[in-house]
Amino acid sequence: MNIRKLTLTVSIVLSASVLPSLLSVTPLTDINTVYAETKTKRVPALRNKVYSQLARAQKLADEGKVQEGLEALDNIKARASSMNAYEVAMMYNFYGFIYYNENQLDKAIESFEQVISEEQIPESLRQSTTFSLAQLAMANNDYTKVITYLDKWKSGNTKPIANSYYVLRANAHYLQKQYDKALESINVAIRLSESKNELPKENWLVLQRALYYSLNKPEQVVVVLEKMVKLFNKPEYWVQLGGMYGEVGESKKQLAILEAAKQQGFIQSKNEIMQLAQVYMYNGLNFKAAEALKQGIANGKIEDSAKNQAFIAEAFVQAKEDEKSIPHFKKATSKVKHGNYAQRLAEVYLNLERFEDAADYAREALDKGDLNFEANAYVALGMAQYNLENFDASIIAFEQAEKHKKSARLAKQWIKFVEKEKLHLESLKKALL
Repeated sequence: MNIRKLTLTVSIVLSASVLPSLLSVTPLTDINTVYAETKTKRVPALRNKVYSQLARAQKLADEGKVQEGLEALDNIKARASSMNAYEVAMMYNFYGFIYYNENQLDKAIESFEQVISEEQIPESLRQSTTFSLAQLAMANNDYTKVITYLDKWKSGNTKPIANSYYVLRANAHYLQKQYDKALESINVAIRLSESKNELPKENWLVLQRALYYSLNKPEQVVVVLEKMVKLFNKPEYWVQLGGMYGEVGESKKQLAILEAAKQQGFIQSKNEIMQLAQVYMYNGLNFKAAEALKQGIANGKIEDSAKNQAFIAEAFVQAKEDEKSIPHFKKATSKVKHGNYAQRLAEVYLNLERFEDAADYAREALDKGDLNFEANAYVALGMAQYNLENFDASIIAFEQAEKHKKSARLAKQWIKFVEKEKLHLESLKKALL
């Protein structure tokens, strides 16, 4: 059974919370630390003169004087020919930081690229800046460059690779619709987390779920959603899991999970209520289906439309609650120009042996017209008239039904039967005279 109203489409999976944080896009903001490192590491020295100028630029930036900070860096840049590689790299590092804080991503990327273009810089600076460039490229929607920077970072990496690398890579592949590659990366991130007895982040599972869905692997979507329900207990995950159980043919599990969601107050939206009602119907819980939709209309969450009123009415009929179906069929027929719901009313009234009402609504159905099964309205009218002992009117109705191929045989049988009953009744009357 494929009854589902999901928010699993790929267009809505990546929210801001899914994308990697850009908090690591920062320079060595403490210029004193930078200066101290040049005394202990095998890199070109950061000389006092350059140090003091960079310290001044940092102070201005920290005080929010962005333009003055940039002007101070421009003054340093004017003498770049006399600076060593490390000094130049640190200057561009501060340019990048300021531009990033000002949300000028193109300029920030250009500045950080200048940092890693310098050969004589600490490898740690090269690596951290390269990873920051990958993050900035993601923020700048340049997903090809994200992968390029990550490959470059990985080639120089000598330490265990953190989850952030795999998550960033997964997102970049995902946004390029390279779903297999994205799935491979996000699976590694999740496995690494779970191997350390840590819970995977929710947005990682959101992405994993979306990828399995995009790759048409509904059984795997179910596995991920089961995990998300257990870990996060969010209403939307319960409802989505119910929908996916329907997708994979687990109708009993679908019913159970949606019933549990309902008990917790998680079924709230129009689509969720409709899904629940349909699942009830599919599992033979017709009365509950009718009541679910009826309550939804009463609460203003479901539109009081002819289609929804007819759904409620049909559910009551299936539940053998014909009387309860009548007001809903009446509401449905009052909202449409065609006579289909009036025809159903005629049939319900026949079942209840209310033959006058059955005849009235059969005629209304025929008067409105545009019927899906016009012959059924004539059959209902003929049966009602027969039970009212209006034999001639009954025969006329069945003669009209006989003109329709699907009902011709039934109509002929009824005509013979009614004619026989008419003769029998006339014979009785003569015998009594």
